[in-house]
Amino acid sequence: MATETYDAKDITVLEGLDPVRKRPGMYIGGVGKDGLHHLLWELVDNAVDEAMNGYASLITVTIHADGCSATVGDNGRGIPVDLHPKYNKSALELILTTLHAGGKFDNKLYETSGGLHGVGASVVNALSQNLVATVKRDTGRWVQEYKRGKPVGPVKKSGSARGTGTAIYFVPDPGIFEEVHFDVEEIADRLETKAYLNGGLKIAFKDETSGNSHTFQHDGGVADLIQAKVANLDARPTVNNFFVQRREENGFRLEAAICWTDLTREQVSSYVNTIPTPDGGTHENGFRDAVVKAVRSYVDTHDLSPRGVSIGAEDIREGVVGVVSTFVPDPQFQGQTKDRLNNPDARGIVDGLFRPDLEQWFHEHASVAEAIIARIISAARARAASRAAATQVRSKASVSHRLNLPGKLADCSSTDPSDSELFIVEGDSAGGSAKQGRDRRTQAVLPLRGKVLNAEQANLSKVLANKELNDVVKALGCGMGDHFDISRLRYHRIILLMDADSDGHHIATLLLTFLYRYLPELINSGHVYLAQPPLFRIIAGKQTQWALTEREKERILHKLRKNVNPEITRFKGLGEMMPGTLYRTTMDPALRSLLQVTIREGEALETDQTISDLMGKDVSRRFNMIMGGVDEVQVLDV
Repeated sequence: MATETYDAKDITVLEGLDPVRKRPGMYIGGVGKDGLHHLLWELVDNAVDEAMNGYASLITVTIHADGCSATVGDNGRGIPVDLHPKYNKSALELILTTLHAGGKFDNKLYETSGGLHGVGASVVNALSQNLVATVKRDTGRWVQEYKRGKPVGPVKKSGSARGTGTAIYFVPDPGIFEEVHFDVEEIADRLETKAYLNGGLKIAFKDETSGNSHTFQHDGGVADLIQAKVANLDARPTVNNFFVQRREENGFRLEAAICWTDLTREQVSSYVNTIPTPDGGTHENGFRDAVVKAVRSYVDTHDLSPRGVSIGAEDIREGVVGVVSTFVPDPQFQGQTKDRLNNPDARGIVDGLFRPDLEQWFHEHASVAEAIIARIISAARARAASRAAATQVRSKASVSHRLNLPGKLADCSSTDPSDSELFIVEGDSAGGSAKQGRDRRTQAVLPLRGKVLNAEQANLSKVLANKELNDVVKALGCGMGDHFDISRLRYHRIILLMDADSDGHHIATLLLTFLYRYLPELINSGHVYLAQPPLFRIIAGKQTQWALTEREKERILHKLRKNVNPEITRFKGLGEMMPGTLYRTTMDPALRSLLQVTIREGEALETDQTISDLMGKDVSRRFNMIMGGVDEVQVLDV
């Protein structure tokens, strides 16, 4: 068997910047769009480092008219151009041609820095077809040109100059990259984020391909950034108060902000020395730890734990929009692209800085905290329902417009949900009157038999096994639990039509409890209504009037002339009404009165507690609630 020799002469040594051109992916992550833009970010981060350490106040970024060349400049100190005593080369040339050469390894020059590997500018040079560095310092202007990482000539003085700063013009090498064309929208977004993270820093961006210019400056820092993030996500904040913090400890600086919203997921954006870390890291984990611990501490302190459901970390963080910006003296990144922070101590530092202040903020803003806790409890209940429903609802909860509908449902002919409404009616008798009197084009009727299951006292398996409640879910068509999809809702008005007596009120309350616990989005989106059927008919001469309550009846009688002897009819139930009467008084959109079911802002936690007390298994809480309101009772219907 033949063998090949393998000795010292077979070893290839890549010198200077050759390793970068040979394996660019090791330094910039790839040669696609992200790698191309990584060159720009390396230079921008160097300029931001000058600003972070107090040496620069203005950064300029220009995408030239060809769309494939750029210039990044700053008014910082300017890269040194004098000869290095050891290598007998200009410091500018050393930085641009040598890996791991720079001024950021010594903390005396940069307390915090985004580019600590010392390879950023040299990698840009290595992967550029052409690069020109212009430095202003020591009252002069100094220029040096490079081609594919190699200097065309020495650093030359090209005249005098006022002020200081550095400008790097570069053209990415089309022989390296798949496509050389900068995305100006992506660049503008990221530059604005840099301005947010460095409050007061001015970044001027010029797009010569379109002639547009932008100046980004946000003195509010992360406070401005989180508001922009919430707006861009088209999210609705749970409360309008955002928590913003700025803290520093032993050279570690934290700027963070948090807001709870109606999103179904969390959105945390993290940064280290203004560099985005899309893969997170220890600083982002510390932020999440702090949020969960602060909420749990507040819940335990104020005894707000809901009965029958446990709050998980994912419930607490659901809907959170957060910003975590850390300034770390010696960051340890995962890879040259710096997508993840690996400093082990960052997790504990962020937790220790953020958690106490967030918890204190909760205590100082009790109404804000309670609204947030109510949102978290709602998420916990929905998640519990989703877990249990995943295996039982798969085939029967999500239905189409015409398939698998309940047999008792008298559907409408319209297939436009915005034009359709469902009346959920108490009993077959009332259901018959409603079916006969309705507008068949837009009004559907679903009669229920007797009092439905109390969803507050039953576990999920019993709820799912209950035929009446299952019929409601099937008729609605939007599913439940993991299969809930409000876009499949078949009726945009869900109207509970019950007798105007205590039994009717009880059944309506049972249905509302079910909807609140298992289909809360229907209430939050304004799709649930209560019909207002009359309890009395008062005929005086040729005039007929309707009264919804005993009090309203007395008010009508009081207004009648004394010599009039009215005929008063009290309806024992909707089934006693003629179909035409039921339609005119209760179902006709032009004449009826509906009550929309809503939860007022700031009362979500109180609503949750009321449902739990009124409908839960604890009899003592219900007794105390009833006795506490007994003075308000004027008429008791038994």
